[in-house]
Amino acid sequence: MSLQDAMTAVERSLDDLIRSVGKLETQLGAGLDIRRVRTDTDHLRESLTLLKQSVAAAPPAHRRTPEVEMVPISDAPYNSALWTDAQDEGLGSRNGHAP
Repeated sequence: MSLQDAMTAVERSLDDLIRSVGKLETQLGAGLDIRRVRTDTDHLRESLTLLKQSVAAAPPAHRRTPEVEMVPISDAPYNSALWTDAQDEGLGSRNGHAP
């Protein structure tokens, strides 16, 4: 799916949402809850318009997924001296009290 197709699909879905909220509003009246939902859909419309403008101004470059380097981890036990000053709480202070 191209970027334009994805943007069009989002726009259609948002239009459907706005129509559905309108139907709810006629059934429920203009209470606080439905006004909140209406405000949210208005904000979504504004955000989508801003997103479309920014994409039109500077289309995103195709991002290549970076190569993931696998790091082998040995099954050999760790040196116990690494954990000498460690505590279960993770504070790691020598006297056992938080700083």
